[in-house]
Amino acid sequence: MAHEAHYIHPDLKISGFTEHFHKSDVLFEEHLLVWLISGETKIIQGGKTHLFGAGDTVFFPRHELVTVINYPKDGLPHQSVVMHLTSQRLEAYYAKNKVEVVPVTKPGFRRFDKHPLLQSCLASLVPYFDLRDPLPDALAAIKIEEAITILRTLIPDIDHLLADFGQPGKINLADFMEQHYMYNLPMSKFGYLTGRSLTTFKRDFKRAFQTTPQKWLTEKRLDLAHYLIREKKRRPSEVYLEAGFENLSHFGFAFKKQFGYAPTE
Repeated sequence: MAHEAHYIHPDLKISGFTEHFHKSDVLFEEHLLVWLISGETKIIQGGKTHLFGAGDTVFFPRHELVTVINYPKDGLPHQSVVMHLTSQRLEAYYAKNKVEVVPVTKPGFRRFDKHPLLQSCLASLVPYFDLRDPLPDALAAIKIEEAITILRTLIPDIDHLLADFGQPGKINLADFMEQHYMYNLPMSKFGYLTGRSLTTFKRDFKRAFQTTPQKWLTEKRLDLAHYLIREKKRRPSEVYLEAGFENLSHFGFAFKKQFGYAPTE
């Protein structure tokens, strides 16, 4: 099986990928704390690529678009422990711990190299995955509260992010799409992130770009791929995922239809 996920609680799972790689463009509805056990993870965001390996811990903020590519490595599958920091848990935490939240610039995802606090938290979680029955919610709550406290220790300004329970507000659609067109998401998700219903998103998109979202997205992704191949001298097999395509053969077909020649030419 290519992907296996074992949940011991709705907010705690161990996840594994055994294929050559697994790529997804994701918008996290909740904050995630991820411990990488084995394999390798590549995160692409804002035109930059970040590489993570076994022993790293990564915090993903909610409402943030990233491309995630997971690889097996050194003969081991890609495996990670994932903790969901839900709004319900965070609201309860901040209701109990009176914290003054100071507005700061929104931080992006964070990487931690084998920090003792995070490693000890992981070590206490691992034995729970041998349970035959689900982990009692009271125990899960203790471990999640521990993780929140650790994050607040390591990132002093994180309260502004964790204690923000609002939904995305209406923002400039054209600016957002120009920065995020390479992410392969449903139109409803693009609408959500720009503070619009699907119907309003499509209407505003047509007004801004004088075309449909799908046609515009395909052309922008092909232009990016063309630039990376011609100007940066990269191979088609290296760029099609970063440009927002899911399948190399489909990418080759669309590229030739758009430009009149194959990407290998």
